[in-house]
Parts: sequence; C-alpha cells; structure tokens
Amino acid sequence: MEKPKVLFVHQEITPYLKESHMGTLGRYLPQGIQEKGKEIRTFMPRFGCINERRNQLHEVIRLSGMNLIIDDTDHPLIIKVASIQSARMQIYFIDNEDFFQRKFTLKDKNGNYFEDNDERAIFFSRGVIETVKKLGWAPDIVHCSGWFSSLLPLYFKTVLKENPMFSETKVVFSIFDDEFPDQLNKDIIKKFKTKEMKDEDLELYKEPTYVNICKAAVNFSDGVILSSEKINPEVESYVHSSGKPLLKFESMDTYIDDHNDFYDEILVSESVLSE
Repeated sequence: MEKPKVLFVHQEITPYLKESHMGTLGRYLPQGIQEKGKEIRTFMPRFGCINERRNQLHEVIRLSGMNLIIDDTDHPLIIKVASIQSARMQIYFIDNEDFFQRKFTLKDKNGNYFEDNDERAIFFSRGVIETVKKLGWAPDIVHCSGWFSSLLPLYFKTVLKENPMFSETKVVFSIFDDEFPDQLNKDIIKKFKTKEMKDEDLELYKEPTYVNICKAAVNFSDGVILSSEKINPEVESYVHSSGKPLLKFESMDTYIDDHNDFYDEILVSESVLSE
C-alpha cells in the first residue's frame, strides 16, 4: 500500500525565519507526520531576510526557469532547496527577484504591509503548484498554513479540479493569529482569475480583507484547523458554521498525533463519500 502523501505549504518555518508559533509548527509538524509513515514535501516563500549561506540554500535548476504571468507581467520562478539533516527533510523555497529579494517578510521596516502582498501570494501559490507538477508528485492532502497560502484551496478546487494528478487531492487550511489590517489590492481578482473560476467562487474576493480571504479558503477546503489559541472571532464563527471537518486548537503535547488523525479522517471520510 502506498504511503499517503502530504504537501505542506507554510508561511513560516523555523529556523529560516525568526522563531514563532507558526514557524515552530512549520518545522516540526512535517517531521512528525513523516515519522508517522506518511510521505511529505514542504514549501515556503524564500523571503529576502533568509540567510542563504547560513542555511545552505541552493537553486534547483531543473525546477526553475518558468515564467508566471501576473497582471500582464512575467515573473521568473526560481526554486531553491535546503535540508534539515536531523529531520531527514527538505524544504523547497519559492523565489523571485521582484517579490522576495527585499529584506523583510510581509511588512517593511516601518511595519507597513507591502502593497503587492496580493501578487506575492498569487505568485507563491502558483509557484508551489507548478513545482509540484514538475516533481510529478501527486499529494493526497495539501495542508496550507497561514493567510499567505490561502489561495491554494481555490486553485485546487477550480483550476486543478479536472487535472488527473490533483483530482483526488484534499485540502486542509490552518488558520492562525496572523491578521493584517485593511485589505489586499482591490484588483486581486483580475490578477488571479482563470476561466475555470465561476463568479460565485470569487464573491468574497471583491473585498479582499483578511476575514474574507480566510472565509474563501474555508469554503474551498475539505477540512479546517484552528492553529492558534486565539483567531479572528468572525473567522472562527464562520468555520464553526461551515460544517467542515474541524480540528480545534489543541495542546502542543499531542499536536502531531492530532494532525495525523485528522488527515486520516479527511481521507477516510472522502473515500467513503465517493463509494
């Protein structure tokens, strides 16, 4: 029997960024799930504050070289990789000079969110998809963590729905206490819309606030995880009312077992529904 495959798409992973709850989960959850017998791949953005020399990042030439068009502009996709030897785990980094060379993550030196975070998130999500295609690695579950990965559920349930490689893939979305103020660029729909997306799929993106993009991610996910003790109350209420399978915030002592069981629940429930 083949090992279930879990694709982790993280906004932050320790030790590449300053230590945080999100980054700690990004570091140790994939390792724990791998040790539970599942096959994993892990992705994050190659933010410019990541020290490539210290962390031994190197470009993977065979995966790089594609151009992704966002808002009529070509952006070269560069894929880098690093290894966490103690965990026998590789991390793939999505990179691009326009979006990820600045020495900050999502905010500038004055604490203001970058105006092009919408395009950066689009590029990151599409970069993950194109790289996984090139790897020829069809995940059973895609686990998206943090709002920066929140477009992936939409892509998997619309653009990739008929792709044989991803037609059976289930998507899980982790919600953290990572709210941003105001909203993303109002033209975000024009920048990511494809012919596979219906008008009703895009309704929440007309006002791309943190709350709305999280609600949209919930709509397109097969399961939801509350990964911080406190999250936006409107988002939390929406999750509970959605009826989606839910993993509530649990003790860090048992989180690997809790997540592993939740993945199995998603896979089993979906297979039963399809019979």
